Amino acid sequence: MAKPASINPRIIEGLYCEALVLSDDVRAVFALSGRMDAAGEEDEPRVALSCEALRTTTRMMHAVAWLLNHRAYFAGELSEFQLRRYGKLADFPESDPARMALLDADTRALIQATERFHARLKRIDNGWRTSDPSQPSAIAALRERLEARGQH
Repeated sequence: MAKPASINPRIIEGLYCEALVLSDDVRAVFALSGRMDAAGEEDEPRVALSCEALRTTTRMMHAVAWLLNHRAYFAGELSEFQLRRYGKLADFPESDPARMALLDADTRALIQATERFHARLKRIDNGWRTSDPSQPSAIAALRERLEARGQH
């Protein structure tokens, strides 16, 4: 298995920008003024829309919070201890397939995009948490190898 990539400010900034765009899309899609009427008279589609809206917005709020914690760490506002202790990304269950079937295709696609984004962050978080903090980063290890070669 390949060694997980280290988290660095450029990765976090890129993910943060992506999260903001995705969050704005979520806000626009789930702005419920008028959406409940569009869901129809039946209760099931309305409940499905409400449940998935709550689940999706909460997923994105946690993703943005995780990214903000990492930005604070790279800005020197949090220690690594604080980040490891309080900056863990929460687990969220995937959307209910029965409820998803009641939603329109564009809404389903957006929900699935947020699930994929959250899964990416979760893989990064898990990789970072399992890495040994006493080991040098990939860049530091490469520098050490280059310096060793330069001395021969």
